[in-house]
Amino acid sequence: MRNLCEKEQYEAGIKRVLITKEEIDAAIVRAGKMIDGLYDGRPILLVSILKGAFVFMADLCRAVSVPCEIGFMCAKSYYQGTVSSGVVKITMDLEQDISQFHVVIVEDIIDTGRTLNDIINMLKVRNPLSLHVVALLDKPSRRLVDFKADLALFTIPDHFVIGYGLDCAEYYRNLPYIAEYSEEEA
Repeated sequence: MRNLCEKEQYEAGIKRVLITKEEIDAAIVRAGKMIDGLYDGRPILLVSILKGAFVFMADLCRAVSVPCEIGFMCAKSYYQGTVSSGVVKITMDLEQDISQFHVVIVEDIIDTGRTLNDIINMLKVRNPLSLHVVALLDKPSRRLVDFKADLALFTIPDHFVIGYGLDCAEYYRNLPYIAEYSEEEA
């Protein structure tokens, strides 16, 4: 892992932009309209999986016109590296009783599928009125469990990506675009 204390080292971690801010913005508008159509005025609970989905959640929340509440869960499978540990740990759970809600899970990226598979199984037993998953990014080549989002805004190849909420060791979340991370030492 590179030392990110210097700006040039930080910038060296950005290999190339994969999805621009403009492409993300346009896809979120389309996703908001799809959600509005799906729920047709019925209230929803948007659930952000922290930390990576918080930027996506903020923009998606503003793109829907149906009444909505928001909730947060925190699940980890990546710790300090660029490879999933394979162990999903729920570190913060929802406060809401979801049995009265149409729940839309808002996720940053589906990689192996383990995290969302575990979260979906956990939430299904709480009897939501309905349960859907909207993911910013889908990386199907890495899937280890049979899982498919109801809506994935972008499908990407097997690159470790950063930006727009996604991080590497907590850095790069503030980038307004999705970029491939360069694992080469600066």
